[in-house]
Amino acid sequence: MSADTAVVRPTLAVWKFASCDGCQLSLLDLEPELLAITRAVRIAHFTEMTRAHVEGPYDVSLVEGSITTDDDVARILEIREQSRFLVTIGACAATGGVQALRNFVEPGVFPAMVYAHPEYLRALGTSTPVSAHVAVDYELRGCPIDRFQLLEVILALLAHRRPIVATHSVCQECKARGTVCLAVSGESACLGPVTRAGCNALCPSVGRGCFGCFGPSEGANVNSLMQWLRSHGHADVTLARLLQTFNAAAPAFREAAKNLVATKVTLGAAPRTRKERS
Repeated sequence: MSADTAVVRPTLAVWKFASCDGCQLSLLDLEPELLAITRAVRIAHFTEMTRAHVEGPYDVSLVEGSITTDDDVARILEIREQSRFLVTIGACAATGGVQALRNFVEPGVFPAMVYAHPEYLRALGTSTPVSAHVAVDYELRGCPIDRFQLLEVILALLAHRRPIVATHSVCQECKARGTVCLAVSGESACLGPVTRAGCNALCPSVGRGCFGCFGPSEGANVNSLMQWLRSHGHADVTLARLLQTFNAAAPAFREAAKNLVATKVTLGAAPRTRKERS
């Protein structure tokens, strides 16, 4: 094929901010489909896959991780400017992630628990989602994301259509696989009724209550669920901790946690620093 008739493939870039890498590695988990993806798109930037880097602009940017430093702010603005479509992947990018727990305590509390000299660290006072800084074209939830949902988003963008990704709750997935409702049976505090589907109800299927790793589902009435769980013997402190995990800063979870009496107990006053403990 001559250069004049060569097909120009759209460019795909994958970027990492404050995160564990699990969501972007979901792309590599698409082992049978990955070769087909690389034939359909040109991987312009993906540090977990290759050291090769192609300068923008990019047709699609997948962004993992929350914004936690001044450098992050500058970099996400640049990526947004260089990207036709920007898709956030995972709880960190969508809601601030587990690191957003620091948003609920005084600045410096958590670094003092870990580092002998936290004064050497440079970070923003909060961990925020990408959407707090730039326009986002699509958000893919989960901790980590479901690799087949990621495949659907990539294919949809290539086909110039809207991705078909579930927005209903985990409860429907439990019903589909015949799992006994843990919330009704009282065996476990479960966030399934208010959590977005995508995991195929993995935790409830093995007898563990859902802990909301895909974030709130559309129209979730979290306060109502908290009242139900309290009436079935679950303590406020247990429920607050359940809400304050991977999507602690998601508005629906955050507000419900605030309404629980034991919210202050879960995070509490500043614990002893590493120096004080030693």
